[in-house]
Amino acid sequence: MNSSNQDFGKSGKTKNIIELEGKVVENLPNAIFRVQLDSGQIVLGHLSGKMRVNMIKVMPGDRVIIEMTPYDLSRGRITRRMR
Repeated sequence: MNSSNQDFGKSGKTKNIIELEGKVVENLPNAIFRVQLDSGQIVLGHLSGKMRVNMIKVMPGDRVIIEMTPYDLSRGRITRRMR
């Protein structure tokens, strides 16, 4: 069976993702960061795959965009560092 003919249901970006802005407060082990959202809530965020591949550094004090799902609002994926 040819693996290129298989469809695993990944059809682009998921529709129910929430994008929020925040500020990195603290670095934690294993590339996890504590992020304070603009609303004041503090969440955990990990780097997205493209940020890891392109070796984009995130430091405390940086403004970031974090993607979250409505199912778990305490964790998210950091997708972009703001300038």
